[in-house]
Amino acid sequence: MPSPVIKRSYSSHVELLKKGPCSVNEIVQALNIGQPQVSRHLRILAKTGLVRFRTKGQLRIYNLEAQPFQDLDAWFDSFSILWEESLDHFEDYMLDIKQKGDKLK
Repeated sequence: MPSPVIKRSYSSHVELLKKGPCSVNEIVQALNIGQPQVSRHLRILAKTGLVRFRTKGQLRIYNLEAQPFQDLDAWFDSFSILWEESLDHFEDYMLDIKQKGDKLK
């Protein structure tokens, strides 16, 4: 089962971490939001397995955990067959309309 979809308020953290590992203070400065809010969001993202951290002295350095995102990508990809079928039906429908229109001319 894939990880839960990220809440919009956490997506900026994920986008930043996509560029590479960051400390809490680097995230605070980059996003211009309070340290308690950043720490809380990172704690929640870590509990879901989307990010992990390592300790470097007194700093926690956070980075994305690739596997949950790969799982989500595979899960979303499993729905592509639905889109492909819908597009095939739409193409058939449009060709049918064109053929009927050509017969009326």
